Amino acid sequence: MNRFTSRSVCLAVSLILFLSFNKVNGQAFTKAEIARWQQRAKQVTITRDTWGVPHIYGKTDADAVFGLLFTQCEDDFGRVEENYITSIGRLAEIEGESALYHDLRARLFMDSTQAMAIYKKSPVWMKQLLDAFADGANYYLHTHPAVTPKLIKRFQPWMPLLFSEGSIGGNISVVPIERLKAFYEQRKSTSFNSNIDHYERESIGSNGFAIAPSKSATKNALLLINPHTSFYFRSEVHMVSQAGLNAYGAVTWGQFFVYQGFNENCGWMHTSSYADSMDEYLETIEKKGNDLYYKHGVTLKPVRTQKVRLPYKSGNGIQYREFTMYFTQHGPIAGEKDGKWIAIDMMNTPLNALSQSYLRTKATDYASYKEVMKLNGNASNNTVFADRNGTIAYWHGNFMPRRDPKFNWDQPVDGSNPETDWKGLHSIDDIVQVRNPASGWIQNCNSTPFTVSGTSSPNPKRYPTYMAPDAENYRGINADRVLSHKAIFTLDTLIAAANDPHLAAFDDLLPPLLNAYQTVSGDAVNQSNDLIEAIQVLKVWDKNYGKASIGQTLAIMWGEKIQRLARSRAAADQRFDNLGLSAFTNEKTSAQEKVTALADVLKDLTRDFGTWKTPWGEINRYQRLTGKTQETYDDNQPSIPVGFTSSAWGSLAAFAAKTYPGTKKRYGSVGNSFVAVVEFGNRVKARSVVTGGQSSRPGEKHFTDQAPLYCEGKFKDVLFYPEDVQKHVEKTYHPGEK
Repeated sequence: MNRFTSRSVCLAVSLILFLSFNKVNGQAFTKAEIARWQQRAKQVTITRDTWGVPHIYGKTDADAVFGLLFTQCEDDFGRVEENYITSIGRLAEIEGESALYHDLRARLFMDSTQAMAIYKKSPVWMKQLLDAFADGANYYLHTHPAVTPKLIKRFQPWMPLLFSEGSIGGNISVVPIERLKAFYEQRKSTSFNSNIDHYERESIGSNGFAIAPSKSATKNALLLINPHTSFYFRSEVHMVSQAGLNAYGAVTWGQFFVYQGFNENCGWMHTSSYADSMDEYLETIEKKGNDLYYKHGVTLKPVRTQKVRLPYKSGNGIQYREFTMYFTQHGPIAGEKDGKWIAIDMMNTPLNALSQSYLRTKATDYASYKEVMKLNGNASNNTVFADRNGTIAYWHGNFMPRRDPKFNWDQPVDGSNPETDWKGLHSIDDIVQVRNPASGWIQNCNSTPFTVSGTSSPNPKRYPTYMAPDAENYRGINADRVLSHKAIFTLDTLIAAANDPHLAAFDDLLPPLLNAYQTVSGDAVNQSNDLIEAIQVLKVWDKNYGKASIGQTLAIMWGEKIQRLARSRAAADQRFDNLGLSAFTNEKTSAQEKVTALADVLKDLTRDFGTWKTPWGEINRYQRLTGKTQETYDDNQPSIPVGFTSSAWGSLAAFAAKTYPGTKKRYGSVGNSFVAVVEFGNRVKARSVVTGGQSSRPGEKHFTDQAPLYCEGKFKDVLFYPEDVQKHVEKTYHPGEK
């Protein structure tokens, strides 16, 4: 077959597959399907408590999954659909041409054809859950004909295999789209209008604490679950079946497992990890005739190619863009550096990942939880764990390739050298971990695992560097201080620890400013009464956050300004952890620049708020107006003051806020989302809070009913046992009932 004929066949097959998918995706539901869904709905009972939290009860696990997807669609169908539009690589059909490379990235790493094949070969128990996932979402669409999906009119059971962890895209989100675009732009004939990529997401972090019986007032283990995500990224649910499922916690929209949460026996908290679970390989490419090869040792191997035809919205219609994707044995090509192609190797075991994500929710103790982790299906998270037997534990990462430690795995390695190939995976016993530390506590705040338990932390000399390149951060420093200085914890004091107000970054940043002022205060420009007074405010400020704090306002706005100045003097590719940025800022800005930055802050505050003596709560606000994924903000609409702030300053409770077009005040969009504290005794005791409320629809009772608690760092009681739920029932129904 000649090359032209082969290309034509590939294009024809791609078009047929695409049209077939869309035909299936948009077809009407059959009478047989509807009858089957109606029968299953009778086996599922949903009780909404007085906070709107759904407690879903079914005979089988699949029943509970069916009910879960139905309730998720009830609460926010838009986010459920958006997450799958993202994961299957079809965002450009909604957003237009600017999202094409976002979709190309998804197709490079997450193959729907592969997902369909894996679904067909899945064990019976998993296929039942996958079927229930699709059935629950589709039954919602059938019973809510007024809901108009943006794209997905029929959910397919293979879709969760492309979305197997708790974050959209998993590790692929760190693959730079602009670099991908630059590479593939050179290898197609049609032009593309370059836009700033709006779709890459950065790791936002999380906190997890575990307290051993030795430091617990009740002698029961305690757990803090505190993910930092974009607001409303997960919902609070309770899933129960007669087959042993009884999981409570946070579920990412569209997934069918509790991602961060607990059952009656144990609890698990995931924090984003910087453990090295993926690598970049520099491939040496040679062209022979019309064929491409890459060097591996003394041999040349053919570069595998695959055509993909991506649809994108154009006006009121759909157009298509064809790409040729390239692959070596190390993975898809996602860029180029110094004439070499960059291949990316990462976890590609979606069935293991999804199985692990679900099975851990049914773990009964440390041993069974560890057994599930042997699937090595978690590539992006650390785990903080506690159980009713009093065991607390921590694992740094999970999916961990075995590599030759003589290479620098922080940088791309030579793909032509066979010694850089992965040598299988490390076992669960190999990775950095701690169990029942003598200190009696564990913390991880996306920082180094070598400080997770104070003096009982793991020894870094025992592990290869690539297992834990994570740096320390100010949240980690703050958590170590909070947990090591308190002898005994209760649920109340664990909540207080999670809300400890100290902003540790200013322990490093403020003294150089105060010293700088002493150095330059003799200059007339630095002798204004306002500046003298502001310096005095900062001198006496306790470096704690609070709604009424003027010192916090000055410190944060000054810190932002002086760090921006420092960053402008760093190399373009220079990356900082937040301790490193503080040191760089102190070193690379002069005494006069530090003081001038504060003077500029006073001018900015006076201009925007009428006085520089503006408390932080007047600036830092919570507001929810529309319920849309991209929220809008308005200074003229009601909002709530918030004392806690960005985790960049060491705030354990995170609330990252910024101004928006037309606003002077800052509004939060990232940080504390679902937060819970749990005690594991003969009966589980837990408290929780979410950012706003269970519903995404303005005007409904549960749209912002938890916001006052959230903004004050307060929690509600979790209703875990049936007798407790029954005392606080708002509504009980079967899916589909009016």
